[in-house]
Amino acid sequence: MGVAENTVIENIKTRRSVREYTGQKVNDDDIKKIIDAGIHAPSAFNSQPWFFVVVKNREMMTRISDHCKPRLLEKLEEATGETMEEFKKYLSMEDFDIFYNAPVLVIILGNNAAITADYDCSLCAENMMLAAHSMGIGSCWIGSACFVQESAELLEELGITPDYRVIAPIVFGYELRVTEEPPKKDPPIVWVD
Repeated sequence: MGVAENTVIENIKTRRSVREYTGQKVNDDDIKKIIDAGIHAPSAFNSQPWFFVVVKNREMMTRISDHCKPRLLEKLEEATGETMEEFKKYLSMEDFDIFYNAPVLVIILGNNAAITADYDCSLCAENMMLAAHSMGIGSCWIGSACFVQESAELLEELGITPDYRVIAPIVFGYELRVTEEPPKKDPPIVWVD
C-alpha cells in the first residue's frame, strides 16, 4: 500500500495549526470523541496521567488570554526575527486573542506524580489534534496559554488542583479557510546499520 492510499499518513500530512475559525460551535459529542482518541495514546507504565478541562465560556477564554499575553511578551522581549517581531506586535494589541477566537479550548494537564506526564500528555495531544482533523475540525496547540498556571484564581475557577500542571492547551473549531502547509526541512538522520 502506497502513502497516497494510507489514510492515517494522509491525515498526519494534511493536519495544520489553524489560527482562523468560523463562528460554528463544536458539539459536546465531538469534543468527547476527540478526548477519547487522546486517551488511547500510550503512556509510560500505563499511568494515564492526564486530566482535561474543557472551556467553552468566551469570557473565561478572554480572561486567560489577557493573563497570558503580557507574560509571554515579557519572555519574548529578547527574541528577534521577522516572525517574532510580528507576533510581539499582536501580543501588544488589547483585542488580540491568543486562542484565535476558537469556540473551545481543551487544557490537557498532567499529574505531577507521573514522571513522564509531559511526554504522555504530548502524545495524547497529538492524538486529539489528528482525531479532530479526521473529523473536519481544526486545532492549534497554544503553548502561551501555559502561563495560566501562574494564576491561582484562574486555576481555582477552572477546577485545576495543585497536583496537576498545564501541559497542552489546545483550541478546536472549524477552519475559516484552508491553512497552507509551511515548508518542511529535510531532517538530519543518522543511519546505523
